Amino acid sequence: QVQLMESGGGSVPTGGSLRLSCAVSGRTSILYCMGWFRQTPGKEREKVASIGGSGGTSYADSVKGRFTISKDSAKNTLYLQMNSLKPEDTATYYCSAGDSWFCSPAWERYWGQGTQVTVSS
Repeated sequence: QVQLMESGGGSVPTGGSLRLSCAVSGRTSILYCMGWFRQTPGKEREKVASIGGSGGTSYADSVKGRFTISKDSAKNTLYLQMNSLKPEDTATYYCSAGDSWFCSPAWERYWGQGTQVTVSS
């Protein structure tokens, strides 16, 4: 019913930038809260940023001021602009979506396959 596919990952040097995209297909009209998560082997999946139905955003402290989440409803695409990248940002990044207007706990319902981001030191 809903499919998400990430793209835009790659390898960049410290201080570089990347823009991740998440193409959403299916019943997009039921989706309100959307966000980006990342995971490194041996660590729990971490919420990076989210955007609610009203457009309100939330960011992890570790990425505030460097990452920006946005969405283009007309193109059914979610974005994550990542600037001033650090080696600590290296991870597999996943996009997720759900039907919670306010991004209430456990809003994540649909997930993409992930895209790898590697930041060299």
